[in-house]
Amino acid sequence: MIIQWLGHACFKITGNDEAVIIDPYEDGSVPGYRPLREQANMVLCSHNHHDHNAVGCVRLLPQIRGEFEVEKLESYHDDCLGEKRGPNTIHLLTAEGYRIAHLGDLGCSLTGEQIGMLQDLDVLMIPVGGHFTIDARQAARIVSQLRPRITIPMHYREGALGYEVLSEVGEFTRQFDKVLWLTTDTLELSDELQDEIVVLDYPQTLN
Repeated sequence: MIIQWLGHACFKITGNDEAVIIDPYEDGSVPGYRPLREQANMVLCSHNHHDHNAVGCVRLLPQIRGEFEVEKLESYHDDCLGEKRGPNTIHLLTAEGYRIAHLGDLGCSLTGEQIGMLQDLDVLMIPVGGHFTIDARQAARIVSQLRPRITIPMHYREGALGYEVLSEVGEFTRQFDKVLWLTTDTLELSDELQDEIVVLDYPQTLN
């Protein structure tokens, strides 16, 4: 199982035979990130905002055997039951024995029921930048509630990447003792990583 960070809140998850892309962004919608030109067997969007719902940027391939099971948990994009920014969908994916959750643009605390459903995660992708979503402190609290094997922060600002109103990823990572900073945008899942924050690197230039 391979997880690739395509920028902002967009990830490509590749299994044995199929791939899923979550939260693709429109060209030019997020400062610093290149236009997406990808292909996958499934596209999932957490909500209907242009930096998360650009399904037209992904060429959809036929599903071979439905490798990914997908469960959707409804939540909110703000802390007032969606009155400011509407709903948000959490996606829980299961494939090859792995459980992977993408929290989308979560803007509120998780309910007790959601916390129960999101236990035993191998990977948690969580927004940490604040302003439009939960902030770094709220994200750290959710990590402590869910205790995933691997946590990948997303939806933050780093240098010229991301919206200026977002906080940098360091606001989140400094709250943890175990942080792995990779020099690649790709993580191959293994059983070696345990209780680890993994920060993926967005390549500034193409090879």
